[in-house]
Amino acid sequence: MANYSDFRARILIVDDDKELSFIIKKMLESYSYNVSVTHSCDDAFEILTDNSYDLVLLDVNLPDGTGFDVCRELRAVSDVPVIFASARTAEDDRVTGFEIGGDDYLPKPYSMRELLVRVNALLRRTFKNNTEEKTVSFGNVNVNITSRSVEKNGAPVMLSLKEFDLLSFLCEHINKAISKDKILSEVWGAFTEVEPSTLAVHIRWLREKLEDDPAEPTYIKTVRKVGYMLEVNGR
Repeated sequence: MANYSDFRARILIVDDDKELSFIIKKMLESYSYNVSVTHSCDDAFEILTDNSYDLVLLDVNLPDGTGFDVCRELRAVSDVPVIFASARTAEDDRVTGFEIGGDDYLPKPYSMRELLVRVNALLRRTFKNNTEEKTVSFGNVNVNITSRSVEKNGAPVMLSLKEFDLLSFLCEHINKAISKDKILSEVWGAFTEVEPSTLAVHIRWLREKLEDDPAEPTYIKTVRKVGYMLEVNGR
């Protein structure tokens, strides 16, 4: 996930109130957030299949189910922060929201100012170190996660958006073996139907661009029966 203060954190709004959703979207965009909107459970599952987000703002009452349903499914595959925003303010609903993995519960009606404060606070806790430029170096490669740029031997390396997202995710989990399912969920989207072979192809492309010997990678390692790892000695 992105550092929210350095480039545009991605927020998904799931709310059947189209007018309210539009107002929230415009407000968050005015603070440089990248905002998508959908209005039903089915649409939320569809958009989460093809995209990854840094925060989900989720209503409870939806036309084809509840936000609780969405959150339960989401928590099975992703730890993306979730704020429930709902007119359902009974204690049982609030408790349910937290028990199934919600990070905050904002009762309607609420002010845009309060919503913004809660979004900022949750993203701050999620990303930590949000005011610092974040770079990772290994061998002759330097990755600037903040500016989304890569250099090898001091020369720029051109990566596609998805290649960089994958590299950035590996950089944030240095020396940790990460399962293929976890990588696909976090880089391609929580409910993605992308095949593991697609991940393998992107790993190969990264090796071809960053490793001195792609056939015998020094850094971007395959972890047998698990997934992949960015191995950096001395860290």
